[in-house]
Amino acid sequence: MTPNRPFFLSILPILAATTALAGCSKEGELVIDQGVGISAIRSVCPGVGVPDFTGDITTFRTAGDQSAANLDLTATITNVRSQCNDTSEKVYSEATFDVLARRTDTRGARRVELPYYSAVLRGGSAVQAKRIGTVTIDFADGQERAQASARAGAFVDRAEATLPPEIREQITRRRKAGDVDAALDPLADPQVRAAISRATFELLVGFQLTEEQLAYNATR
Repeated sequence: MTPNRPFFLSILPILAATTALAGCSKEGELVIDQGVGISAIRSVCPGVGVPDFTGDITTFRTAGDQSAANLDLTATITNVRSQCNDTSEKVYSEATFDVLARRTDTRGARRVELPYYSAVLRGGSAVQAKRIGTVTIDFADGQERAQASARAGAFVDRAEATLPPEIREQITRRRKAGDVDAALDPLADPQVRAAISRATFELLVGFQLTEEQLAYNATR
């Protein structure tokens, strides 16, 4: 699928992206604290998330008819979890998630294969790699709802995900009252923001949708 604009709309903020995923800070991580109640932790591990409009998929029995009466199956990606091994120069991040599915016709056993993608995004817009996988949903006879699990992983180069020393120093340097730049936010510097963007990676997962399915999700 050629990346659509909605693919990028739910990219997490540059510094907040890894905060919830990283847990607590470790040696070597950058802790930004400007003394105004804001603290963000940035690690080399990519943030993990599901872009807007790709976390659900809907299929219909007859093409061209998107009415409720023609609904065949719906599925949702949920419970996304991440693990990261940052002990080597190639940082490995893995996302696991559940897929919850519901069908309208419960007659007979049925197996459904749903395609999903995993993509590594750099700087909020540049796709570094993309892979397609399949999650299999098995419905027993008479069963309306079913569930399955899937996973996706990716490697990120530690050097590319690490801020240059001069940028780290500019962000974390303690400023005293009276300094020329004491009242300036270092994160407002275009060069600092550009460096942070270049070093920010994300592992994104979602359903591999057709243009029609993507449009349906965006407008429903």
